[in-house]
Amino acid sequence: MKNFDLSVVVEAQYVPEQSDPGQSHFAFAYKVRITNVGQRPAQVISRHWVIVDGQNKKQEVKGLGVVGQQPLLAPGETFEYASGCPLPTPVGSMRGVYHCAGDDGEPFDVNIPEFVLAMPRTLH
Repeated sequence: MKNFDLSVVVEAQYVPEQSDPGQSHFAFAYKVRITNVGQRPAQVISRHWVIVDGQNKKQEVKGLGVVGQQPLLAPGETFEYASGCPLPTPVGSMRGVYHCAGDDGEPFDVNIPEFVLAMPRTLH
C-alpha cells in the first residue's frame, strides 16, 4: 500500500432540462468521489481537466482545488462533489489529473481516467 494514494470515481449524466439541442447546447452533470486509500493524509491542491467534444475540439480547465475547496483527506476518508460541463455536441469525454500533496508536503498526481459524456440514445 502506498503512503499517498487517492481513488477517484466519476459518474456522469446528461441533464435534459438544462440542454437545448436545437441550439447545440448539451449539459452534463458529474459526481466525483475521492477516497484516500493510502496510509497518510493527503490534500487535493489543484485540478486539470481535458474536455473533448464530439467534433474533437479540446478545452482545458485548470484551477485550484475542486468546487472552491482543497479537501484534506485522512486515510479512509471520502470527499464528494458535483459539477457540470456544457458541450456543443451530444457526445464528448473528460479526463484529468488532480495535483495533490501528502501531509509531508510531498507532491503527487492522481490521474482521472477518461469518462464519456453522452446524451441518451446517441451511442450504440
